[in-house]
Amino acid sequence: MARLVGLVKPLTGYMILAILMGLVGHLCAAFITIFGGFAVLNLLGLSDVLSLQMIFIAVAIFAFVRGFLRYAEQACNHFIAFKLLALLRDKIFSALRRLTPAKLEGKDKGNLISIITSDIELLEVFYAHTISPICIAALFTVVMVVFIGSYHWILGLVALLAYAVVGIVIPLVTSKMSGSNGLRFRGKSGALASFVLDSLRGLPEILQYGQGENRVERMNQMTDDLAEDEARMKRVTGYNMAVTNTAILVFNIAMLVLSAHLCGFAGTVIPTIALMSSFGPVVALAALGATLQNTFAAGNRVLDILEETPVVEEITGKAPITFSGARAKNINFSYPNGEQILSDFSVEIPQNQVIGIVGKSGSGKSTLLKLFMRFWQVQDGSIEISDKNVDEINTSNLRDMQSFVTQETHLFQDSIRSNLKIAKLDATDEEIMEACKKASVHDFIMQLPNGYDTPVGELGDTLSGGERQRLGLARAFLHDAPFMLLDEPTSNLDSLNEAVILKSLHKERTGKTVVLVSHRKSTMGIVDVSYSVEHGRMS
Repeated sequence: MARLVGLVKPLTGYMILAILMGLVGHLCAAFITIFGGFAVLNLLGLSDVLSLQMIFIAVAIFAFVRGFLRYAEQACNHFIAFKLLALLRDKIFSALRRLTPAKLEGKDKGNLISIITSDIELLEVFYAHTISPICIAALFTVVMVVFIGSYHWILGLVALLAYAVVGIVIPLVTSKMSGSNGLRFRGKSGALASFVLDSLRGLPEILQYGQGENRVERMNQMTDDLAEDEARMKRVTGYNMAVTNTAILVFNIAMLVLSAHLCGFAGTVIPTIALMSSFGPVVALAALGATLQNTFAAGNRVLDILEETPVVEEITGKAPITFSGARAKNINFSYPNGEQILSDFSVEIPQNQVIGIVGKSGSGKSTLLKLFMRFWQVQDGSIEISDKNVDEINTSNLRDMQSFVTQETHLFQDSIRSNLKIAKLDATDEEIMEACKKASVHDFIMQLPNGYDTPVGELGDTLSGGERQRLGLARAFLHDAPFMLLDEPTSNLDSLNEAVILKSLHKERTGKTVVLVSHRKSTMGIVDVSYSVEHGRMS
């Protein structure tokens, strides 16, 4: 809770305003009933503290102020909540950018989507209906204990005990009863989201192999488990409400009996009415014992991402450099699972040369390119660009010098033009078409109904693997970086298209340094120097 409250700091003024409006509003609501008690006493001739006219005027004012402040308090709280949710989303996406790609490799994407959407949305309950109600209840309790205690100090203690039991003891006991229900529910909810996303992406395979019924059965089982957890949480909420109402009834009776014993009739009516009409703020806290478990579970999942440290920090503040060659010197690298990928590995990448690296799958070829990109940190040795360790080069400077084409080109659900302009936002149409011609994909695009404005679909699923790969190469050509890192750039192409791409690479190599990774020896026809990698070592 402290970590979530800390995020409110930019909106502290609004929170204080919401608390003050809520406090005055609840006092107005309570004193409408209390003044009704004074009116009854006045009619019976037992009190002349206020005239009936003054009482009715005061009640009318209290009612109007209560309505206005209730609306204003809720508006203020929800402004705070939705503003904070927007700030949280911004922080989450900034955190994901810092963690990318090392910490997100192998992460459950459906679970991440669940955190970004439903978990953050659930925090609205905390920011709109938790922080200010707690503060309001605390201040309201002080005022009401003083007021009731003015009739007799024992009655003040009874009121304090009543507020403490309903607003503190019951929520804490309920929270303890809830245990890890909330966290388990959020985890299963994320797992279900992942399963649904995975099923949607794999529909062709599911249909081909007749696994539809099995997937539906598993989905139903996961949904039933989720419903069972939710039912368990609802039962706890039900117990909480029952115990709260029972406690309120017991304390109201206790106030009636004690005030009748300690004070006269007037001293019985007002304290009893005051207590009966003043449980609103603490009842709001009583309900939090069950609902906050789910909210805090969501908050923990959000905060875990915000507080996770990236494998590689972004570097700024260094003097910019230009590309003049690269090298890997005696590097050792293992992934977090402990698997040794590269061992005492060294390679020279002279400027303006095409260097080929060939080897079997799993030999460390792709990992080497990720190290040049500084996606991961080497354990020993160094990765150098222009005789400078990549740890000493501004991240933005490093990205400007490099073009990286992976085996699987990711396309966003947008037009071909927009997908290409990721490589250069201010690219002209002429530059885009020239890059596509170099990647041997321009003619294909022009045959489409909308040309470069044709949507590619989700994950580029309207295009073939080869077409997606050629668009990835077009991005690299459009980026026009001096250091090109190509990871199996023709793996999804047939021999004819591979030859066209390799010919284009050879033709456009002027001013470029290229590292070409492949398991095909045929791809190595255009390289100046070829190296073979086996078991993480150069051979």
